[in-house]
Amino acid sequence: MLNSLVMPILSLSRVAKRLVVFGVDACICVLTVWFAYYLRMGEWVSLRGEPMTAVYISLALALPIFVSCGLYRAIFRYSGWPALLTVAKAILIYGFFYAAIIITMGFTGVPRTLGLIQPILLLLSVGFTRALASYWLGNSYRHQLKLGAVPRVLIYGAGSAGRQLAAALRNSYQMRVVGFLDDAKDLQGQVLNGIPIYPPSDLTNLAGSLLVSDVLLALPSVSRQRRNQILESIAKSKLAVRTLPSFTDLAKGKVTASDIFELDVEDLLGRDLVDPDYDLLRKNITGQVVLVTGAGGSIGSELCRQIMSHNPSTLILFEQNEFALYSIEQELNARSSNLASIKLIPILCSIRNESRIQDILSQYKPHAIFHAAAYKHVPLVEGNPAEGIANNVFSTLSLAKVAQDCGVARFILISTDKAVRPTNIMGASKRLAEMVLQALAASSSATLFSMVRFGNVLDSSGSVVPKFRQQIRDGGPVTITDRRVTRFFMTIPEAAQLVIQAGAMAKGGDVFLLDMGEPIKIVELARQMINLSGLELKDIDNPNGDIEIVEIGLRPGEKLYEELLISGEPEATAHPRIFKSNEDFLSWEELVNKLAALEKAILVNDRDSLVSLLQELVPGYRSR
Repeated sequence: MLNSLVMPILSLSRVAKRLVVFGVDACICVLTVWFAYYLRMGEWVSLRGEPMTAVYISLALALPIFVSCGLYRAIFRYSGWPALLTVAKAILIYGFFYAAIIITMGFTGVPRTLGLIQPILLLLSVGFTRALASYWLGNSYRHQLKLGAVPRVLIYGAGSAGRQLAAALRNSYQMRVVGFLDDAKDLQGQVLNGIPIYPPSDLTNLAGSLLVSDVLLALPSVSRQRRNQILESIAKSKLAVRTLPSFTDLAKGKVTASDIFELDVEDLLGRDLVDPDYDLLRKNITGQVVLVTGAGGSIGSELCRQIMSHNPSTLILFEQNEFALYSIEQELNARSSNLASIKLIPILCSIRNESRIQDILSQYKPHAIFHAAAYKHVPLVEGNPAEGIANNVFSTLSLAKVAQDCGVARFILISTDKAVRPTNIMGASKRLAEMVLQALAASSSATLFSMVRFGNVLDSSGSVVPKFRQQIRDGGPVTITDRRVTRFFMTIPEAAQLVIQAGAMAKGGDVFLLDMGEPIKIVELARQMINLSGLELKDIDNPNGDIEIVEIGLRPGEKLYEELLISGEPEATAHPRIFKSNEDFLSWEELVNKLAALEKAILVNDRDSLVSLLQELVPGYRSR
């Protein structure tokens, strides 16, 4: 009730506010005289006749003194100790004159002690009103200022998650919820906890009338396809979009303001995840020793997270980057609820250190190796071919041979769509790594070698997604290589989950392909990211837009289109998102001599020889 009066009072003019306080002080003078009579006489006295003399003297002295001392020039919501000291000074002057008049004049019906009691009461009362004004009006004013400065947002979804989010934001200064959007007709037009619910079709109008800057998606259980449709409709309103985690993540506790994060670009893929086969996920992990190379990388770290969730006896984190290894070890230690039963072993080592690898595999005897370590940045490997081939091909070969010698049951190589008809050294080196494992598998290996080939993963190191996001934050432009470029995309968790399941289905020499869905044009991805950031694309049709997309040309070795299959038709497996490819390869006897020549060219860093040998070894490779 009192809080509802704050804004009407604060909205009054300065003169009106002073008159209100002037009137309050006059009332206080009257009331303190009345109460002083009670304290002196022991009974309530009617302020009529002779007692009114004390009232008149109080008003005649107090109000002019208060004006002259500047009590009505203060902004009461900011009143502090200086204002209270001014009050004390004014009432000290008033008390001196009031006591002198009452005591010396000796008015009939006015006790002389009243001249001492009433100024004390007046000091306490006026001081209390100033402190109350500072606390009540000041706090409310600052609260309104903060609310006025924070972004005004709409929550899409008036369900349980939306209600919890609105409650979490109610007392925060991060965002101010001004309405809900919901598709349910029976909810539209209703008011939920004081917040109106609007139909989504009104979003464009609401953005202007309510001064909305963001839309928060509180739809944790909605399908990916439906979410994608919602995002397209929001993008037309030029509002930034933020979202909540999945229903599974939110099931662990209440929604809080910290659960809000920037829209994940995986929402733009427009397809739903397929439920995993948990028997396949657990087959090579539960109760087993598992080693992951490149454990601190994008795919390697996600493999580690998912492997940990299926209770291996030991997880070996193999990584040459010190900080990346430290980060993933700390994360796994912090998030694991069953760490007591899982042995976590961080190994700081290069994958090219064969003797160290021999010691590690001999000591821990892993059941499965997930080989994610690789140089994968196309322009960097193109400029450093010897290092790229040495790491991607010969480190894989060395690790595979040691795995055979140590009796490792399964070896799964993380490959790439760039290995298909490669136009760059990185892709050719990954295809050659595949061929090495195919050849080893064909030579009656006790180790089951397999490889899993897929395209780009969102938010991996080197991905266009974090690059575009940073360019948008910096005000643009967003740079693309060519407007015709298309790429396959998959989320990192989905890719890692499918890799584990594919490895469990391997029979030896298998080349698995992950269903990446439809390819996405990079220029469209950039356009959607700009729109969903609440900004406008700047182009010929809209020269006053915010962010421009600039074409900078293909990088060395880069293709316009990526593929997953070299030849023939993919073969279905038990999993709807995992396929197999039957592809030609060289026998181990044919490979040996050519690999030896390739290794010599690496030692002398002979680029021409390296490219020539790769073209001989890898069908379809043509250097650009």
